[in-house]
Amino acid sequence: MMTPEPTGGLYRTEGVAAFMKRFGYPDQAGKPDRFNFGGRYDCRRAHHALTGLRMTLTGYDEATGRITDLDGSIALIDATGDVAASWTFKAMMAHWNRKHAQAAYVPALFRTPPPEYRYGAKLLLCDQTDFLLFLQAFAAGKIYYDPAVKVENASSGAPQIKRRSQFRVAHADLTQLYRRHEVVQL
Repeated sequence: MMTPEPTGGLYRTEGVAAFMKRFGYPDQAGKPDRFNFGGRYDCRRAHHALTGLRMTLTGYDEATGRITDLDGSIALIDATGDVAASWTFKAMMAHWNRKHAQAAYVPALFRTPPPEYRYGAKLLLCDQTDFLLFLQAFAAGKIYYDPAVKVENASSGAPQIKRRSQFRVAHADLTQLYRRHEVVQL
């Protein structure tokens, strides 16, 4: 859906390298000198077994569907409540509205070898989104954070850091993020 970088927390204040030293874990496939930060984080899950972090949503009342604090955020927190990474509502709202005011979702299949793509003939066209619909889906665990941050050559003088902060939703839940949608057959 979208890939905004955190706007707060340790990730932002001390940098990705410090974040990875504290919350990253050795590559699970055994790649030497590599640390990863991944997993699925949503508001319904407990602390992640490898990172010790869990997702929270502050400043939003799920029962009323209203923002209660304009300075609210989506945040990854550790067991003591310290913020590891966060995204302010203001930043997420701007990103969401810019990217999703009108959206077209095209089904695709990928296979190898060699790399081949096939695209479906049924397009899902959506508009009339609202950031409150995003927050409602996030609070319900339908939208989740699926990062893929890695550090390669971690012990060298020049480690290579790859950032990817990805927010995802299942295709079946996409229509809950818009007030209007239609399927178009090509």
